[in-house]
Amino acid sequence: MTGKTAPPAKKPAPAAAKKKAAPAPKGEAAPKEAAAPKEAAAPKEAAAPKEEAAPAAEEPPAPEQPPAPTDEATPLPTEAGAEATPAPAEGSPAPPAEPPAPVPEPKPEKPKEEPPSCPLSLAVEEVSENSFTLTWKAPEQTGRAGLDGYVVEICKDGSSDWKAVNQEPFLSTRYTIPNLSSGDKIHVRVVAVSASGASVPAALEQPVLIREILQLPRIRMPRHLRETYIRHVGDAVNIMIPFQGKPQPEVSWTKEGQPLDTNRITIRNTARDTIFYIRQAQRGDSGKYELTVQINGAEDKATLDIQVVEPPGPPQNLKLVDVWGFNVALEWTPPVDNGNSEIKGYRVQKSDKKSGKWFTVLERCTRTSCTISDLIIGNTYSFRVFSENICGLSDSAAVASGVACIEKTKTTYQPEKIPQRDMMEPPKFTQPLTDRTTTRGYSTHLFCSVRGFPQPKIIWLKNQMEIREDPKYIALIDQGVCSLEIRKPGPFDGGVYTCKAVNPLGEASVDCKLDVKVPK
Repeated sequence: MTGKTAPPAKKPAPAAAKKKAAPAPKGEAAPKEAAAPKEAAAPKEAAAPKEEAAPAAEEPPAPEQPPAPTDEATPLPTEAGAEATPAPAEGSPAPPAEPPAPVPEPKPEKPKEEPPSCPLSLAVEEVSENSFTLTWKAPEQTGRAGLDGYVVEICKDGSSDWKAVNQEPFLSTRYTIPNLSSGDKIHVRVVAVSASGASVPAALEQPVLIREILQLPRIRMPRHLRETYIRHVGDAVNIMIPFQGKPQPEVSWTKEGQPLDTNRITIRNTARDTIFYIRQAQRGDSGKYELTVQINGAEDKATLDIQVVEPPGPPQNLKLVDVWGFNVALEWTPPVDNGNSEIKGYRVQKSDKKSGKWFTVLERCTRTSCTISDLIIGNTYSFRVFSENICGLSDSAAVASGVACIEKTKTTYQPEKIPQRDMMEPPKFTQPLTDRTTTRGYSTHLFCSVRGFPQPKIIWLKNQMEIREDPKYIALIDQGVCSLEIRKPGPFDGGVYTCKAVNPLGEASVDCKLDVKVPK
């Protein structure tokens, strides 16, 4: 049997009832019947009439079969229209599963080294009529083995045929590609090569046009030549002026619009500069020289101003204008020859007759006259003047024809009259005497101050009696301060003391009372 049989009925039923009871439950019979082949269904239908034909022989009802074991997989319902796979019949042994074929284990592969990265900053440095020069930078990553070098490849515009220019790799990051045709457009790329392979090529975005790049002519005049170039007579003039331009420009020199005198001036030109040379400069070589650099109608000009100078001549017409007291006034006129340079000033010197030596009294005097002062009385002086320019002093000086004699002058001393002041004054006490109290046996002093002119005479009185030369009393006067010392006074020394000042203009007096106490 190809599928599950329906559970047997307890009592025999007619064929119609059996047909009605033949379908199995939806959960079990339907899928299995659908899965059973058509040939298996025919014997089932043929067996039904046999059962109907022998109703008399009733067989005992068959015992109910237990449900199918749970370990048997229950077929899942299939979607409509999908074919169900046939299930194996009950009790039939399952075919043995074939063991899977052993898969060989993969061998570990060795890691491959990465090739170097792309070269950097590829650029064109220079282009000429039949070549151009490339520059680039080394790649960031070169690998463990390092770079073997670079290979440069070119291809004409419109073609895809790349050709290597160099036969062997090289390590330089600059390369000139020669033997090219003028007017061609060339694509170029550079590849970095190492033992692990070649890098991604670095290529220029635009093709290179093979033609000479014209550079406009330009004179690069040195800074010190942009101003007047000054040299002394007899010095050599050797000037180099660089310029630029491609192709090589034509160089020409003129002086104030006229060709140069080749007997005196030598010009040497190279591809990048011109040299102006004079062996021994003369004043006639001064002037403005014009340099012209020209390429096919394009030109640049520069002017070189040369000034050849020498010391000036001496001043003219030096003379003494005036002499008074200790002073001398001089005048002169500028020199005839200024040495092809502006006169910066004059130097004035003097010489006295006694020593005969010259001393400078004025330097860089910008006027043509001066006054010399502080001359010594009784001396005779001579004077001379030099002119001065950028080269220095003139070789000779202008000497004054006359001399200056500084004579002594007679003077009379007249003292200043000072009015005399009357200093006479009668005596006047500025500090009077004061009353005093003392103890017997202790010396005491009496003080007062007086002024007057002539100096007044001081007289001391006790109780209106003049004190004369008594050793008990000592009278002093110093700078108008009068003092009287009473040595160890006793009770009888008390009383009224008077100080009188007398001079020819009058007199003045002051008095005081002295009290002498006796200790108990």
